[in-house]
Amino acid sequence: MNIEWTRALLGGVLIGTSAALLLLTHGRIAGISGVLGSVLRPAPDEARSETRWRLAFLLALILGGALFVRVWPEQFETLGMPRWPVLVIAGLLVGVGTRLGHGCTSGHGVCGIGRGSSRSLVATVTFMATAILTVLLTRHLL
Repeated sequence: MNIEWTRALLGGVLIGTSAALLLLTHGRIAGISGVLGSVLRPAPDEARSETRWRLAFLLALILGGALFVRVWPEQFETLGMPRWPVLVIAGLLVGVGTRLGHGCTSGHGVCGIGRGSSRSLVATVTFMATAILTVLLTRHLL
């Protein structure tokens, strides 16, 4: 029996739950690029409590991933880890795309679409189309 879909379902439930909890408890959107950007370059008038919840949120993301790697390591095995230069270039491209799109997949795809934002719908369709095209080019045509 193939249970690949259960991992995706569990991940989606965890992401959706964390986004909903952040919105309910702090009234904030769980867009990771915005959360990280505000930690790296806080607004001059921003309260310390704003920076604290953002740091806690980012730390929980890292620790949650580390916990899952320890508890369920076989779920994180890859067929081929890209080399560091490829990872660095990919990370920079994601950062540029996040700036161009005024947000990331978590902000637009999870939170924005959930709030009925047409801008987020367009951004998410663009993210997905680009991802599909990239996989098609890199895995099947090149």
